[in-house]
Amino acid sequence: MAKKSRESTLVIVESPAKAKTINKFLGKDFKVKASMGHVIDLPKSQLGVDVENNFKPKYITIRGKGKTLSKLKKAAKKSKDVLLATDPDREGEAISWHLSRALKLDEDKNHRIAFNEITETAVQNALDNPRQLDKDLVDAQQARRVLDRLVGYKLSPLLWKKVRKGLSAGRVQSVAVKIICDREDEIEKFDPEEYWTLTANLKKEKNKIEADLHRIKGEKFRIESEKEVTEIVKDIKGEDFIVDKVKERKRKRNPNPPFTTSTLQQRASSLLGFTAKKTMYLAQQLYEGINIGKDTVGLISYIRTDSTRISKEAKKNANKYIGDEFGNKYQLNKDKKYKTNDSAQDAHEAIRPTSVFRDPKKMKKHLNRDQYRLYKIIWERFVASQMTSAVYKNLTVNIKVANDYMFRVSGSKILFPGFLRVLSHNNKKDDILPKFTEGEKLDLDNLDPEQHFTKPPSRYTEASLVKALEEEGIGRPSTYAPTMSTIISRGYVEKESKSLKPTKLGKTVTELLSGYFPEVTDLEFTAQMEKRLDQVEEGEDWKELLSDFYFPFKERLDDAHENMDKVNVLEETDEVCDECGRPMVVKYGRYGKFLACTGYPDCKNTKPFLVKTGVDCPECEDGEIVERKSKKGRKFYGCSNYPDCDFVVWNKPVKEKCPKCGSLMVEKHSRKKGTYYKCINKECGYTKDPDED
Repeated sequence: MAKKSRESTLVIVESPAKAKTINKFLGKDFKVKASMGHVIDLPKSQLGVDVENNFKPKYITIRGKGKTLSKLKKAAKKSKDVLLATDPDREGEAISWHLSRALKLDEDKNHRIAFNEITETAVQNALDNPRQLDKDLVDAQQARRVLDRLVGYKLSPLLWKKVRKGLSAGRVQSVAVKIICDREDEIEKFDPEEYWTLTANLKKEKNKIEADLHRIKGEKFRIESEKEVTEIVKDIKGEDFIVDKVKERKRKRNPNPPFTTSTLQQRASSLLGFTAKKTMYLAQQLYEGINIGKDTVGLISYIRTDSTRISKEAKKNANKYIGDEFGNKYQLNKDKKYKTNDSAQDAHEAIRPTSVFRDPKKMKKHLNRDQYRLYKIIWERFVASQMTSAVYKNLTVNIKVANDYMFRVSGSKILFPGFLRVLSHNNKKDDILPKFTEGEKLDLDNLDPEQHFTKPPSRYTEASLVKALEEEGIGRPSTYAPTMSTIISRGYVEKESKSLKPTKLGKTVTELLSGYFPEVTDLEFTAQMEKRLDQVEEGEDWKELLSDFYFPFKERLDDAHENMDKVNVLEETDEVCDECGRPMVVKYGRYGKFLACTGYPDCKNTKPFLVKTGVDCPECEDGEIVERKSKKGRKFYGCSNYPDCDFVVWNKPVKEKCPKCGSLMVEKHSRKKGTYYKCINKECGYTKDPDED
């Protein structure tokens, strides 16, 4: 493609990686420089917002960015033209606006270019179509930045005064912690209820069939006690099991839409075990550019999006790839559109490969392990979304006993795989039943009653919390990952395996904020505020929005400073200080929890915080296995007597010893088995379902 001839044009992007990729697409008449993110922002040391002067922001050059800005100014003076090519979103628009003012560019001229993917075609199209800065987008970002600054910088000092120093509050993070605390309250208040199921193990020639009791006298039922199930078993014993109805039908399974930011984070968490932060870090690398032989190219489209929309060109290329690779039966006959969330901005396409022809097998040698795994699920999800549905044959068999009881067994078989052909992580397998004839008799092997108890709702994981925030309309694609990191690093929430559990501190702060500032933790209020912030892009006055929020908020803030009680959130322990004998408490530092003497400042003794498992070390006499973390943050379990004893295991140990060889057993998890115990003695290999007892 012939490049548009320009003389000494400076193109400014955010990152060196992005600059390196774009530079390879442009000729010698272009210079590409990186701003290294924001160069101008509100000051960290003060509020930086004049609330009495219509919320005027006070912008300064970020500390350490002076040299970068000076270099950009020199480069701009030597250039005939300057093009601002920051990311195609509100934040990118704001960075370009700050750069435009710092470089004294004429805002009436077309200095802004934007592209949804970093490919030569997309960059060239952007160069051919520069535009003016979008002031509504800039105002939308300013409104969010100023509102978050007002909430954070006004509430945080209150928390320092009433709870302890070093705490923070935020518009989205406080709601996220509230959601986690509310779920924990549900779990703590949950009262399990007993219920029973009844399975009939039947035989049909050589086939074994498990049929579950489905109806009693044609009605739904609930067996609440062993006495009830025993009576049912008595009624059934000796009666014939007769096939009453055989129902066969075809069912379609449709593919999922291509990824948005939140669905990518959810899938990467559940399938690959990635945190939201890690997912976005890797996705940024794939977006900004990967070396592929002699070329450097962005492999995926822009990664901060809430839309499932796909461009016509991308659909056309996907259709060709699918036809060439799988055949025309797998191609869509008509354009397929996926529903986008009602609160979505729909500003960008869904996350997709920039070229469907760069399949994961071809890209594997150019990517590290984690980049490859993430690229693979993005590529597969996109291709699957443009393929035909899978078709199943479902078979449902109703089996009657003594006219009062009806058992049911179901099976399915894939008739046409459709989009499943491209998914490497598809675990759906055929569950084929033998042929049944209505009226035929089946042989009963035995009846298997089983006791169960209702379970409380599960704690949130990062994936399910992101989903909840999105469904409630709280936060936007760019906020999910930093929100997760903040609530954990601040000590409001801790991770247990993948689950998010509120700490005592998190519960206390949430209770205080909910009492005095309901608008800060209220889901509906926060969602409505998100909508109003989005409407600034459509021309709503952002200063009026801030005024509506701030002045009532300020009244409650003054009241809280005057009347809110101080609270003590120190977590007491049974540890005693080695130096003075006083009890020790849990505190939080840069690297998480630690133990500190209550005699501070007279005694400044500290100890590492060890999460005890209650399991004795199998290799030394007085050691206990405790939870530790590797340098990379991975959890493992080792002896409390380290370094004298170097016993370690990666999985959480359990108190129960292996009944086969007496060795230590650990808790393991798999998608097929769920949670189970396994002996660490490889020669033994004993496993056990923890619910067996």
